[in-house]
Amino acid sequence: MTTPLPDPATRKYDQGFARWVRDNVNGGDKLSMCMQCGVCSGSCPIGAQMDYGPRKLFMMIRAGMKEEVLSSNTIWNCTSCYRCVVRCPREVPVTYILQDLAAKAADMGYADKTENNKFAKSFWWSAAAFGRTDERLVTALYYFSFGFAEGIKRGLANLKIAFGLIKAGRMHLTAPHAIKDKKGLKAILDKAAEIDKRDGAGQ
Repeated sequence: MTTPLPDPATRKYDQGFARWVRDNVNGGDKLSMCMQCGVCSGSCPIGAQMDYGPRKLFMMIRAGMKEEVLSSNTIWNCTSCYRCVVRCPREVPVTYILQDLAAKAADMGYADKTENNKFAKSFWWSAAAFGRTDERLVTALYYFSFGFAEGIKRGLANLKIAFGLIKAGRMHLTAPHAIKDKKGLKAILDKAAEIDKRDGAGQ
C-alpha cells in the first residue's frame, strides 16, 4: 500500500541528500544512472508491501526527501532476491543501495519507527539467547512490543495458525531448544560487537 506523501506546502527538502547518498551509501555513486524505467519495482516480488518501491524511492532521494526516504519501509522490506539488480538495464545496484540505506537509517535512529525493527530485535534476542530462533518467543516479544492490549489482540488473531503449526509438528510446546555451546556463541557475539564498535569508532 502506497503511503501518501506530505503536502508539498509543508514538505521539507534537503538538497544535499542526494550527494550524501552518493558519497556515503554503498552503490550510491551509481544512483545517477537510474532512468526511472520502473523495472526494479516491477520485478520486486513484494513491491505491493512497500510504501513507495525502489523506483519512486530513488526519485525521492534526488528530490531531497530525506525524512520520507529514511522512514520508508521500502528499505526494510527488501528481501535481497536481486531481481532488480539482474534486470536493471543501467546496472544500478538497487539491492545494495536499499540495504545500506537501511543500515544508515538504523544508525541515525530512524529504524525505531518501523515494525521491521521491532521484529528484528525480537528475532535477535532469541538467536543470541539460545543460538537459534524460537518462533513462539519471537512472535510473543514482537506482538507485545506494541503494548499489552495489542499483544493479546494479535495473539488471539493468530491462534488458528499456531494450532495448525502445533498439529503439523512445526511448533513444539516444551522449553526453548538451545545449542550446546552457548559459551562459544557468547564469545562469537562479544567479538562481533567488539569489531563493530571498533569499526564504528573509526568512521
